[in-house]
Amino acid sequence: MKTFHCGVCQSLIFFENTQCLNCAAQLAYVPSETALLALSEGRDGLWRTPVGSALENHAYKLCINYRQRNVCNWALASTDPESLCESCRLTHTIPRLDLSGSLEAWAKLETAKRRLLYAIITLRLPLVGKRQDAERGLEFQFLSDSTTDNGDRSRVLTGHDNGLITINVAEADDAYREAQRQRQREPYRTLLGHFRHEIGHYYWDQLIQNSTRIEEYREIFGDERADYQQALKVHYENGPPGDWGEHYISAYASTHPWEDWAESWAHVLHMIDALETAQSLGLSVKPVRDDEPALDIPASSVNARVSDFDQLIRDWSALTYVLNNLTRGLGLADAYPFVLSPTVVRKLKFVCDSMLNPATRAG
Repeated sequence: MKTFHCGVCQSLIFFENTQCLNCAAQLAYVPSETALLALSEGRDGLWRTPVGSALENHAYKLCINYRQRNVCNWALASTDPESLCESCRLTHTIPRLDLSGSLEAWAKLETAKRRLLYAIITLRLPLVGKRQDAERGLEFQFLSDSTTDNGDRSRVLTGHDNGLITINVAEADDAYREAQRQRQREPYRTLLGHFRHEIGHYYWDQLIQNSTRIEEYREIFGDERADYQQALKVHYENGPPGDWGEHYISAYASTHPWEDWAESWAHVLHMIDALETAQSLGLSVKPVRDDEPALDIPASSVNARVSDFDQLIRDWSALTYVLNNLTRGLGLADAYPFVLSPTVVRKLKFVCDSMLNPATRAG
């Protein structure tokens, strides 16, 4: 994530902010400008940047979910016929707002989704909603568990199905998610991580399935034609293989080649976001000894950084070394509880290559 500054007072502001804490300027992120702008409302009801700024002649409107529900902080061009921003228009089903805590949960879900889409847009990956392309488009629905008339519990499973990503609203609750993390024996489980994982399944369909890259994928990850439901059954009954850490980024990745890809895809997005943030903050590591990890991230585009995979891995190794040492010093668990084996590194490289160099569709 980039570092942003208020267009009025130049104070530091953050991607999720709606107001500058120093000068109280109204803030909105405009994806077309890749900028978090300070805006003021004119008599015509449109929003503009301060006089003298590079965008002073541009007019914007706030997403309707920003104005009416305060669950968004994006804006769109005043000429856009849509009332929802680029992120909110991808949400097909919102949580039931008559349930306690649903508005807060919806805000958390949309916040995580916007950070996901920031990376997708920055990487210039194909992004279209199902309203524009019912067959290959993307859509999100946020659903809650429910109880049927006869008292049976209907559970919502977070997952992906042909471009439709479902997130269980309960995942926005920190206590529920922590309980699930403990129950599933997952060292890392976050709301943003769910979004990154599920959209990995979507981009497998877009970038790998029926493409000229499919055979290389199968050679690296395994044959996805193996029975998926049977693989899940075996995983939940027996757990991961004893040597899973040598071959997979996570225990769950060992379930099936589809899950291995999605976990690897999510991991690359973790890396991209954290490294861009570190670079934007000017973070560097200059050890006293030459044999200790060093970090000096060049000021380059995200795509350029991803294209130099060997440097990406070196920077990531140094950054996670710092993160884990800092969290241990605070008495916390490792911020980065992963080990990247050579096999896993090869998978991450394949994901990066697939992001930047889309394959030709077979047939």
